[in-house]
Amino acid sequence: MTGASLADRLPEPPGTISPDAILERFLDWVAGLGFELFPAQEEALIEVMAGRHVVLDTPTGSGKSLVAMAMLWKGLCEGRTGFYTAPVKALASEQFFRMCSEFGAERVGMLTGDASINPKAPIVCCTAEVLANMALRRGSDLPVDYVVMDEFHFYADPERGVSWQVPLITLPDTTFLLMSATLGNMAPISEALERATGRPVALVSSRDRPVPLEYEYRETPLHVTIEELASAGKAPIYVVNFTQRDCARLAQSLTSLRL
Repeated sequence: MTGASLADRLPEPPGTISPDAILERFLDWVAGLGFELFPAQEEALIEVMAGRHVVLDTPTGSGKSLVAMAMLWKGLCEGRTGFYTAPVKALASEQFFRMCSEFGAERVGMLTGDASINPKAPIVCCTAEVLANMALRRGSDLPVDYVVMDEFHFYADPERGVSWQVPLITLPDTTFLLMSATLGNMAPISEALERATGRPVALVSSRDRPVPLEYEYRETPLHVTIEELASAGKAPIYVVNFTQRDCARLAQSLTSLRL
């Protein structure tokens, strides 16, 4: 089935293949993409397929989103439900479109507060606050079997951290994948999650950085810097703006670049 999507590899009916077979089909999909897994990815995939909670602490660019796809696809293979949560709408939206491409649009929904698309789908991409509010209202009655929490370091944020904390407390029957590139000591959280759910938590950590990190100090205007980076083959380029107005201004300035 080389070149086929994950949707094409789903069992019919769901729940009719073993975790080993689910992993085998997922690895076949990965091979079809021409990817070679990093050791941390391999370890995390094995833990996910074994049904354990997983804390994935690896650098940016190390393929954490691939592990997230594996957990949610495992849920689809089993006829179960899953949520992917992110701190910002843009990231939730990005993963929504990616999962629609691989899982099939009819199986994926999105909830971001101001957008509701296919909310009854078995896989839902949403902001962390959306899932936290649902968990507060329904607790263990919320029908969610798997939850991927991206950018989990927000757990420690004094203002927004509660949205990452609530699901861990209120969803004892859910299996979690907690992902970040900047986690600190996760032992207390892992121990608390294990006590609350009665299931083991696997910590997968690596400091190996597949994508080299470079630092530069520049005094050139931002749009000039972007053009130079693109010309040097260092795209794609992510630029962070802290206000919508700044983002609009930058977008306007980029329209004249030779990109």
